[in-house]
Amino acid sequence: MLELAILGLLKEQPLHGYELKKRLGETLGFLWGVSYGSLYPALRRLERARAIEIVAPKPAPSVAPTPMPATGSIDGETAAARLRRLPKPTRRTRKQYRLTERGHELFAELLRGEDAPGSDDERAFALKFAFCRYLPSDARLALLERRRAGLTERLARARGTTPGRADRYLRSLAEHRNESTARDLAWVDELIAAERRAGHPEPSQEGATTS
Repeated sequence: MLELAILGLLKEQPLHGYELKKRLGETLGFLWGVSYGSLYPALRRLERARAIEIVAPKPAPSVAPTPMPATGSIDGETAAARLRRLPKPTRRTRKQYRLTERGHELFAELLRGEDAPGSDDERAFALKFAFCRYLPSDARLALLERRRAGLTERLARARGTTPGRADRYLRSLAEHRNESTARDLAWVDELIAAERRAGHPEPSQEGATTS
């Protein structure tokens, strides 16, 4: 799923690794506390797959060296010669990544594809929903309906296994989880209804004939 997140952010604009890490946190919140130890290997995998490429840095403007003034002494000339031989300070160029044509194709494939069994459905749904604007209406509906089916099943299973003999703290925790799932389900129902209205707007009343 990290590859999908990277491709989605790079679809918007080219980014450096540091910027990618920052944007992952800003866009997806606590669900995506990505470390550099996982980010850069993912970038290398995508680069090997030709899904991303490094943007060639612009060459820095050349600056003519400043001539050292003559000092008039042997010691002074020797010191000036040493200074001229010192390596010039340089600023390390950070790699900036951008999507290739294959990257756009891979992003669409990952975004439309169903999640693998055993994946973290909370993270997977949040990630795909964050890039929902890139999906056509039918694919958005399919994503939301899969989420609705998962929440409905989770709620039914939880209500059927609520511990009756547990103490009041465990019962309260189970009730809180069920309420949270029910709120998520209501939210997804609203999204589905809005998506269907957007795909099939009500006919305008203007120009309607009267009998």
